[in-house]
Amino acid sequence: MSTTTSEHDLFEVLDASDFAFTRRAWVDAAPARVYDLISDVSAIGRWSPNASDVTFDEGAGPRVGAWFSGRNQKDGRQWTTRSQVVRAEPGAAFAFVVGGAEDGIVQWSWTCHPRGRGTVVEQSWQLLRLDRVLGTTRGDLDALRDYMTNSVETTLLSLAQWIAEAPAV
Repeated sequence: MSTTTSEHDLFEVLDASDFAFTRRAWVDAAPARVYDLISDVSAIGRWSPNASDVTFDEGAGPRVGAWFSGRNQKDGRQWTTRSQVVRAEPGAAFAFVVGGAEDGIVQWSWTCHPRGRGTVVEQSWQLLRLDRVLGTTRGDLDALRDYMTNSVETTLLSLAQWIAEAPAV
């Protein structure tokens, strides 16, 4: 069997680690403020083009092990996801796994790096395992990664604009 892949390769021979990316944006706020905003999952809908109605489970908050639910939309479809926080370092990093730490499908993460009077925010997306719900060919998964890359770029720009326009609390 050839080691090269094409759009029509079988799902079983794909490697989930091929489907990941990181994007960055500078925002005019201190890392602690940026962290507070991104770790408040209920605010994600303010800057994400795909997520809305995101809420931590009752009594949960931005700490490792906490669960939350959110509604997503893409191509006219809507669905609800369950996610678990896997990293929560105030002022530095926040990450969650869609589907939970044990058997999740995608990890979303943010890191905050001080730069000048603001912060460079890195947002990453990483497919953790293959699941047919996301696609069955390299072409499907490449298209998903490209779509999510554009979504993250929109999210980061919206976050930066929202921070610039919203007064610090």
